[in-house]
Amino acid sequence: MKILVAPLDWGLGHATRCIPIIRACIEAGHSVELATCGSIATLYRGEFPELAQHEFPSYGIRYPKVGLAMPFWLLKNMPRLRAVMAAEHQRAEELVKECGFDAIISDNRFGCYSVKAHSVYMTHQLRIAFPFPFSYFEKTGTRYHAKFMQRFSEVWVPDVPDFPGLAGKLSHVLQMPLPVKYVGILSRFAEPVPGTPREYDFLGVISGPEPMRSSFQNRLIAALSEIPGKHAVILGTPGRPVPAEHPKNVTLFSHLETPDFARMVAGSRHIVSRSGYSTVMDMARLGASCVFVPTPGQTEQVYLGRVLRRSGFAGYLPERKLSAETLLETALVTRRIPESPDSKGLLAAVLMQLR
Repeated sequence: MKILVAPLDWGLGHATRCIPIIRACIEAGHSVELATCGSIATLYRGEFPELAQHEFPSYGIRYPKVGLAMPFWLLKNMPRLRAVMAAEHQRAEELVKECGFDAIISDNRFGCYSVKAHSVYMTHQLRIAFPFPFSYFEKTGTRYHAKFMQRFSEVWVPDVPDFPGLAGKLSHVLQMPLPVKYVGILSRFAEPVPGTPREYDFLGVISGPEPMRSSFQNRLIAALSEIPGKHAVILGTPGRPVPAEHPKNVTLFSHLETPDFARMVAGSRHIVSRSGYSTVMDMARLGASCVFVPTPGQTEQVYLGRVLRRSGFAGYLPERKLSAETLLETALVTRRIPESPDSKGLLAAVLMQLR
């Protein structure tokens, strides 16, 4: 089959969790091409230099500076978001006609489907998490999301079928309008090599759209500058130079290729990152000890961070409280996030059914 893989461009998380999908499709003998824009194109040129890329419309997301403003931001920007969805659907139909794609795998791109190709929609949020004042509308949000899913042929969920998995109530809903297939924990990383020496005390992993990405970066570097020891921060800005001025005890990387990233995680005592689901899956695969700092206003990240804290697998720290003191205190309670052994082989089994 000829397959087009199209990740959403809200940060790099959707793109990185599609990496094992792309690899598995290639290993299964399929021909794969990529729908990209912006930093995703740069990332994939490093990971898959041999694969053709097709430019897709960008959502150009910039989150509000105040997290509680997120619901109102979504309402305000809905006309623009719908316009991008319409543009990406038109682009998808053009590519299916021009390039003869048999299937499209869309990671959270609502408009990336075709009436002439088998269209897969991938998401870990079958249920949309709403902030506390609006939690009454969760069921309405879930039904609204399901309405968009009905444009596709089937739904893939990057988790295990047994509750709670890694995403808890987000990825487990009793009734859905389409076939739902669980493809397991998706990570671009292989199992870590044991015995890697510890080089860094804290490793920061920055991700997500602006302006929250830079806000997290600045707060974390400031906190690490006050903690004795050797630290590093991966900025999540492929193709861009690192800031010239930074604390002497903090090494900065704009981006690291997959093997180098894995070695950095294995060589660090604690990881500080957003609690985006792709990051959670990566850290579970790498057996990392994590402190999660959710993006303000991202209810899904807040939910995941709190679930992992209650389970005793990770530290949880709101960004407004991030400091040298709170970071050291929170790091004391972290331990490895378990990866379910049930996830092995789920993706391969689902790909065998793709027709």
